[in-house]
Amino acid sequence: MTRVTLVLVLVVLLSVVGGCLFLATWHLNVPRVAVEKVLPDARFPK
Repeated sequence: MTRVTLVLVLVVLLSVVGGCLFLATWHLNVPRVAVEKVLPDARFPK
């Protein structure tokens, strides 16, 4: 039983480390379009 638990823990740890490495090295393309929105002055209390 302890051997199965050890293997399961190792698989989970390797999955977490692999997922973190994937997210750290993944090249995410950010949209380069400027977004402008006019906010009315009535929304901000004085």
